Amino acid sequence: MRENSHLYHLHEFHYAAMAPFRALATAAKHWHSSPLSPLSYTGFGRRVAAASEVVERITRRYPKPSFGIAQTTVDGKPVNILEEVVETSPFCRLLHFRKEADMHQPKLLIVAPMSGHYATLLRGTAEAMLPFTDVYITDWADARYVPTSIGRFNLEDYISYTLTYMQMLGPDVHVMAVCQPSVPTLIAASVMNEVGDHAAPRSIILIGGPIDTRESPTKVNQMSQEYPLDWFERHMITRVPFNYPGFMRRVYPGFMQLASFLSLNLDRHIKAHVDLFNHLIVGDGESAAAHRKFYDEYLSVADLPAEFYLDCIDQVFQRHLLPRGEFVYKGQKVRPEAITRTALLTLEGELDDISGVGQTYAAQKLCSGLPASMKQHHLQPGVGHYGIFNGRKFRELVVPIIVKFIHKAAEAA
Repeated sequence: MRENSHLYHLHEFHYAAMAPFRALATAAKHWHSSPLSPLSYTGFGRRVAAASEVVERITRRYPKPSFGIAQTTVDGKPVNILEEVVETSPFCRLLHFRKEADMHQPKLLIVAPMSGHYATLLRGTAEAMLPFTDVYITDWADARYVPTSIGRFNLEDYISYTLTYMQMLGPDVHVMAVCQPSVPTLIAASVMNEVGDHAAPRSIILIGGPIDTRESPTKVNQMSQEYPLDWFERHMITRVPFNYPGFMRRVYPGFMQLASFLSLNLDRHIKAHVDLFNHLIVGDGESAAAHRKFYDEYLSVADLPAEFYLDCIDQVFQRHLLPRGEFVYKGQKVRPEAITRTALLTLEGELDDISGVGQTYAAQKLCSGLPASMKQHHLQPGVGHYGIFNGRKFRELVVPIIVKFIHKAAEAA
């Protein structure tokens, strides 16, 4: 076997071995923080409780979070939200945040990345767009729960899913791709435009995506170039262990993806947990709650199908097939210059250390068939990769640009 077949089993063994320590830490946290315990009123007790929570949190496993979006505000009025499953496939669910009110808003399909984190990482993105658009989102499955009998899932399959959802929601749909799905989204839009598909989206919004990673290469891009594809298969690919429905499926496990993310800013993450310890000691519940909220999401990870992961490394990060005009989808070369009816907005963050400045802008050059009036680019100062699609600056500075662009594209159709 070319993959590291024992890696996942070692990870499961380590998790099981830590169970007694995790149980002790949980018990110590509850005892030393309980109002019924005299120790909870002492400095010693607060320190033990704080240390126990930190130990428990760094050794536990984080389940898939829920979106939990129950309400939004439209034109100053509260509107209830009902989360619906529109379509279910083995590797993805298409979700709709339906408003319980009669209103006409542009349809927005948010294509979430299949990158180790769940689609809930874009909860803030969806919440920010809900007041202005009718939001749908791709909720990709965790590969460890997909039986091998379902078959493989590669980059071409990802493109096909995206294209199918565009056809399902078209022709008046606008599509937002965050990070990695910028490439499949641009490809799907290219294919639909070239064949004259009436459901081709009105616009595509590409945010911090690796359209051409030769531009301003980051540490992530450099690593993908440093080793041959065979190295990634031997060191990053393993098989799902027997205690999951996807037993024996080849995957790039979420815990390895998380380790890669953490290593990029290890000092910052260590400091965050030290700060949590100090917040708990002094009773700063608000700061502690903010830490828990962020890391409950950030540390919740999913496995990627091996075929999809290796295709992305090979075709997107190593051979750069799309910007070189050599990407092939279902036997046909993809031609972004064929896009003539779908408006294009590209967004980048000045401090992005995942997709460097210029990598998403490359789509502007590839879509040479679009008139300048249907193309727009925005570089947001002072934000990194996460900040270009989430957070205060996204809500206050980026969302108005997106909404204005969507309305302009809708009116021009």
